[in-house]
Amino acid sequence: QVQLVESGGGLVQAGGSLRLSCAASGRTLNTLFVGWFRQAPGQERQFVAAISRSGYTYYTPSVKGRFTVDSVKSVNTVYLQMNNLKPEDTALYYCSASARSDTRGYFSTESAYDYWGQGTQVTVSS
Repeated sequence: QVQLVESGGGLVQAGGSLRLSCAASGRTLNTLFVGWFRQAPGQERQFVAAISRSGYTYYTPSVKGRFTVDSVKSVNTVYLQMNNLKPEDTALYYCSASARSDTRGYFSTESAYDYWGQGTQVTVSS
């Protein structure tokens, strides 16, 4: 069983930055494909970014160039660095993980992931 704990959310002005953390336990990051999703009020949860077991990264177009996903395996934690934040980035951000071997084929969909954190709120004021 994998447990994921997000932290780092908060209130920031437009143009500001936040760094979200996703601490994993139960399995090492070498065995996990990790994704970040977000859900704004009244909207469906959507893919934001992901990092593969070998460190390849993927982004939804609206955050590419502003967000960076990386991992520090020594502390089994994945980070989402968010720069130049916009009000439309306001959402509850979730970390997710998959131990399946075929995750790369559909990493941008919720069904690719078996484990989810509780979420951390990001609010960007204009």
